[in-house]
Amino acid sequence: MNTSIVGRHIELTEPIKDYVNSSIEIFKKYNLDIISVGAIISQEEKNGRKAFTFEFTLNIAHLDTVVVKQKDKDLYSAIDIAVDRVSKVLRRHHDKITGHKATKLSEVEANEIEDEVAAQLEKFENEIIPVKMASYKPIDIEEALNALKSGDDVFKVFYDKDHNLRVLYKTKEQGIFGLY
Repeated sequence: MNTSIVGRHIELTEPIKDYVNSSIEIFKKYNLDIISVGAIISQEEKNGRKAFTFEFTLNIAHLDTVVVKQKDKDLYSAIDIAVDRVSKVLRRHHDKITGHKATKLSEVEANEIEDEVAAQLEKFENEIIPVKMASYKPIDIEEALNALKSGDDVFKVFYDKDHNLRVLYKTKEQGIFGLY
């Protein structure tokens, strides 16, 4: 974030610069992409009375430029009021961004499909028993064939050494196996 502090008809002292910089640090808490902040301090004298005008100009990505002017007899109170007004704008924009959680159409369709599959599985609740795969590591086709021959299983699902999902199954003929 680039910052610039300009004084018109007033000498900018270090305490004034530090106060403005500390005020600008408050804007970081909104987590917005603030590109630059400009602060202009000017002093006017009318009818023997001094008045200070403080102006913030914020350039924020994906948002219009925010400009806030504040006039007061005291410079520090003008800065405080301007910071409050800018904070209000930034808070509203931040709330709009974080509060807007639109559901994508693809998510709605995926949820409908998942609900449909779950409803179909409930019909077969007593017939289908979920079983976890014993191993996710790749094995040779020969190892899968030996495991299928030695067990009572009708088929074996595994990953081969090329990380392809394969299915080895027993055919109706004794001693003949199929590989998908």
